[in-house]
Amino acid sequence: MQSTGTRNPATTPTHCPYCALQCGMNLTPVEGGTVEVSERADFPVNRGALCGKGRTAAAVLAPGARLTSPLVRSGDGALVPAGWDEALDRIAGNLERTRARYGADALGVFGGGGLTNEKAYALGKFARVVLGTSQIDYNGRFCMSSAAAAGTRAFGLDRGLPFPLEDVPRTGCVILVGSNPAETMPPSLRYFTELRENGGTLIVVDPRRTKTAEQADLHLAPRPGTDLALALGMLHLVVAEGRVDEAYVEERTSGWEEARAAAMAHWPEHVERITGVSVPELREAVRLFCAPEAAMVLTARGPEQQAKGTDTVGAWINLCLATGRAGRPLSGYGCLTGQGNGQGGREHGQKADQLPGYRKLTDPAARRHVAGVWGVDPDSLPGPGRSAYELLDALGTDVRSLLVMGSNPVVSAPRAAHVEERLRSLDFLAVCDVVLSETAELADVVLPVTQWAEETGTTTSLEGRVLLRRRAITPPDGVRGDLEVLHGLAGRLGVEKGFPTDPEEVFEELRRASAGGPADYSGIDYRRLAKENGVFWPCPAPTGGDGTRNPTAPHPGTPRLFLDRFATDDGRARFVPVAHRPSAEEPDDEYPVLLTTGRVVAQYQSGAQTRRVAELNAAAPGPFVELHPRLAARLGAAEGDPLAVVSRRGRAVAPARITTGIRPDTVFMPFHWPGEGRANTLTNPALDPASRMPEFKVCAVRVETVTS
Repeated sequence: MQSTGTRNPATTPTHCPYCALQCGMNLTPVEGGTVEVSERADFPVNRGALCGKGRTAAAVLAPGARLTSPLVRSGDGALVPAGWDEALDRIAGNLERTRARYGADALGVFGGGGLTNEKAYALGKFARVVLGTSQIDYNGRFCMSSAAAAGTRAFGLDRGLPFPLEDVPRTGCVILVGSNPAETMPPSLRYFTELRENGGTLIVVDPRRTKTAEQADLHLAPRPGTDLALALGMLHLVVAEGRVDEAYVEERTSGWEEARAAAMAHWPEHVERITGVSVPELREAVRLFCAPEAAMVLTARGPEQQAKGTDTVGAWINLCLATGRAGRPLSGYGCLTGQGNGQGGREHGQKADQLPGYRKLTDPAARRHVAGVWGVDPDSLPGPGRSAYELLDALGTDVRSLLVMGSNPVVSAPRAAHVEERLRSLDFLAVCDVVLSETAELADVVLPVTQWAEETGTTTSLEGRVLLRRRAITPPDGVRGDLEVLHGLAGRLGVEKGFPTDPEEVFEELRRASAGGPADYSGIDYRRLAKENGVFWPCPAPTGGDGTRNPTAPHPGTPRLFLDRFATDDGRARFVPVAHRPSAEEPDDEYPVLLTTGRVVAQYQSGAQTRRVAELNAAAPGPFVELHPRLAARLGAAEGDPLAVVSRRGRAVAPARITTGIRPDTVFMPFHWPGEGRANTLTNPALDPASRMPEFKVCAVRVETVTS
């Protein structure tokens, strides 16, 4: 809970640096130049509550935990301290030499879903204007991209939740698919508790009996990779039992007949054989979902991180549409976004196929608008590049130099040993990070950058609420902001203007660039964010999108989408016919068990920051293999015994954790750790054809005991 730096005189209200709840917190300077985290009751999302990660967030600000000097690779191969000019000169020189020898697309940029909107915007602009490369993507591709693709396909617009969290306790039923908020975002669990206290019901779909599933009225435990069949089986029953809202379907949707025909091929007994969920459980789920006037389906990484994730989410959306549960009060489909700025991070240009404002890079009008804001020729903007895994897979061959900002793919990417090998094969690697992550350890240059408490900027929460994080403390000497890094590199590469270091100035340009786009921020400014505790996009400027607004008549923002019409050309939501298909890798005699992965409450993502906090490490010191007693008995394994989990891509070793809360045909590993327990050594990079999401959530493995 402490940080070294220059004291500020008063408590600063801000937001947690971790998950997409973006919980409100207060930071107060105390004696000795340190900062204390405390509750902030005025922020409506968490209402003062903080999880252990939030409470201890300031621990990573301490000099012993974080980087305080640039590092460069010396002649003997060691990373040694260097000055900022030397480090930036080395990066710019290597990028320029690579471009001169191999062309602009030999330069890669890999961003992060934890970057502020200003940083994500500036990074995308830097890649396309300064470097001229199409090769930019970010780790948010690994988070919610399938939900984004499915939501855009059905509704014409992707915003994680099209309604605020405050609506959840007021609906009649929630189906929570592949999400464990009790551990991934604990302050949100109160919304589901209040739902049940208000007489609503909670259905949890998860192959594990998680802490969230223990709170449910009904827990469905499908075989990993079969969520698509489960949703189709429920839709089949909705049709067969006469529960379709025919008037709604006729008035507000298109494509129903094709989607209906696809669902009718998934009769309950067939779905039971595929998923392992019994027909009575399927019927009970349909009854609970259809009984109240309003209901919701919320998905997370479980159904999304599959090679058929877009179709899987689409099937759950079809269920909502057939029952009239979208675009109505207290009803709808939503995605529980994971990373802190996972929503904003995919809206403003660091994704391979997008420009700011959630515009499509292939849209000529979008290119003209953004190029006009940037002062460049639209034809100079490169086209779409590779998606995240495809970009990482191309390192050392097509992509020769890489700039990484706010990501740790050595731990977080699928087929991680291969990705690590690709990173090592680069001609040049530069990493901007707060800590010396496993990816930074491979770099030729490492730049120490500021953290959330040391900088101002905006993020966009899972609700689509744009928030203002405020600087509370001066960073240590030797540490600079990411915007300063991009400014310094742009100047060295011949672009003297267009990359300011003041985040508010960047946001003002972002407003203009987003104006008129699907994610329109043009009616939002820092003053308003501070006053209103956040503003929901879209929020256009009343003057028509030129970046200025009439303060006497501001747009109120849009907490609830689609109540009047969907964001499609005709205003109707689109059913999309989908059918179940096997996972990219099914069990066989050599690899007879399914592996699924996920998070634990005390660690976050690749663990680069949380693994440096003593309190969190005490609660979750390392990886483990969760397995059912029947599988443990077949292996002759006892609690705590080392187990090797082997896939076609590699081998990971971790202690056994035996529980009846997991299916006997499945093992679970958390993915926060490097080394021999790295779960992503095992995972399958098979990609969803629409979202390019890798299949993190299911692959075939064998489990072996390890003899000393």
